[in-house]
Amino acid sequence: MRVAVTGAGGQLGAVLVHEFQSAHDVVGFSHRELNVGDDGAVAAAMDAVQPELILNAAAYTDVDGSEDHPVDALNANAFGVRALARAALRHGATLVHYSTDFVFDGTTTQPYTERDQPNPRSVYSHSKLLGEWFALDAPKAYVLRVESLFGGVAGGPLPRGSVASILNTLRAGGAPKVFVDRTVSPTYAIDAGVATRKLVEMRAPFGIYHCVNSGHCTWFEFARELAQRAAIAASFTPMRMSEVTLRAIRPQYCALSNEKLRALGIEMPSWQDALSRFLQSGGDQVAH
Repeated sequence: MRVAVTGAGGQLGAVLVHEFQSAHDVVGFSHRELNVGDDGAVAAAMDAVQPELILNAAAYTDVDGSEDHPVDALNANAFGVRALARAALRHGATLVHYSTDFVFDGTTTQPYTERDQPNPRSVYSHSKLLGEWFALDAPKAYVLRVESLFGGVAGGPLPRGSVASILNTLRAGGAPKVFVDRTVSPTYAIDAGVATRKLVEMRAPFGIYHCVNSGHCTWFEFARELAQRAAIAASFTPMRMSEVTLRAIRPQYCALSNEKLRALGIEMPSWQDALSRFLQSGGDQVAH
């Protein structure tokens, strides 16, 4: 199968290239090689590749920055997806687009399912929800919601985000600042890549899926588990969301249920199991 991966220079994109290239013909595009916000460039690139499958890992992920640069967020997270959906339609390709837990408002107390109604509360989350809608305009499309991504492939980009920051601070002997009241379902990028390939190869029904590791935890619980499994004697700086002023609103309870994937026979390992494998790999190039 001919596969085009956009955002291939990023954390998730590099994983997707690695996961699919063993059995498929993969062409990866980094942001430098293809800005998905440029409709003409997207059309030309997809016409050249003639893909049967498009994996879109390109995104503007600066949540707070999106408040000040909404056009950049919309171009990457929404209108770029529209261009890819149009290309998928033109070439009869399947489109896989990655979204986020931030499309929900975080006011529940139970893991969100794919049937729950989104209610975005920031520029970033609005741009991601628009991207979902544009992706699903393609006749053959999957929207996979991931959250709190961590890990990567050897030789890939240095992982960024909360997990990388916590681990770097622990290894430096610091006390990471972690929320005791923000609940997440962490996603090991390797597991998201494997699940994506299985979903596509089994030709599962199109639509929205929550592609996260099983279970959920607060960031404090995650950091404590990480330190224990890494055998680091650690202290933490606990915080509550009410104590912090952030530029963009974050959902407080944003655990996602992956039961829809499980019903298809795609089992997502627990976040604890994923964390162990992440550390066994050396922390996937986390700086130290």
